[in-house]
Amino acid sequence: MRNPEIVEVTSPRLYVGNLSFDAVESDLSELFGGVGTVQNVEIVINRHTMRSKGFAFVQMQSVDEAKRAVAELHDKEYMGGRKLVVSGAKAVEERRSERNRSDESQPSPESESQSESQPEQ
Repeated sequence: MRNPEIVEVTSPRLYVGNLSFDAVESDLSELFGGVGTVQNVEIVINRHTMRSKGFAFVQMQSVDEAKRAVAELHDKEYMGGRKLVVSGAKAVEERRSERNRSDESQPSPESESQSESQPEQ
């Protein structure tokens, strides 16, 4: 399992990882509600199995509340003794650019097959 990257809190949106697959949105809303006002909770699910992927995003009311949530809840044992990973969520643009960079570093199957079928000159 790869270690999650800790991202600085620059917005009210938080990444919450290492969740129990049994956690539901109301559980997280209650947990984070003890730190501040929760605007939204979204547990990410696998669209084929409809099961949790083990992480979520929590939107707090302010950046200060989000920072407080990270300070109080990161590494806290929760639901079955699992230590939560709580950090700032990456911006959508940042996630896309990372995906594109990783896609570019791996040759596509089409480019490999084209280079193999063309003789060297």
